[in-house]
Amino acid sequence: MHVIDLQAACTEILGDKASKISLAFDEITVECQPEHYLDIMTTLRDHPDLHFESLVDLCGVDYSTYKNQVWHGKRFAVVSNLVSVKNNQRIRVRVWAQDDHLPMVETVTPIYNSADWYEREAFDMYGIIFNHHPDLRRILTDYGFVGHPFRKDFPISGHVEMRYDENEKRVVYQPVTIEPREITPRIVREENYGG
Repeated sequence: MHVIDLQAACTEILGDKASKISLAFDEITVECQPEHYLDIMTTLRDHPDLHFESLVDLCGVDYSTYKNQVWHGKRFAVVSNLVSVKNNQRIRVRVWAQDDHLPMVETVTPIYNSADWYEREAFDMYGIIFNHHPDLRRILTDYGFVGHPFRKDFPISGHVEMRYDENEKRVVYQPVTIEPREITPRIVREENYGG
């Protein structure tokens, strides 16, 4: 099935449940609201014309700024990449979290068990809550870590640092001691560079 045929099939099969189905760079993206997310993911997996049997990636996205401009939509989204081995096709699904202060979407682990760790990573890095997830806890940061480091408002140096204390014979947390500095690279260009 050609990518344009796949877009037409998705439009027909998903109907009003999809907010938008777009084609860019020979890739299809299905956008949806949280209330249709599980239905869309189930349909993409189970419909015989689609058969996207494998979730190969799922990540969080913080759109608070986009292309160096202020974003005027919902801040957080979850993006899933699905593969149909049978049809040799790929598709992307983006669902927007409705609440910017407490981003939440349903877990897709009952549909794609490979989503388990991906959703935990999105929770840890972005603070996106996956409702009904079987084991939603941090996976990359320490248990005592405060905040979500991939959010665009998280400070580059973080809030705390840890070190091993010889006197206490354990790891201790303390406020960050690194002085903030500008890390803009300085480039000296030769005359007539680029033209």
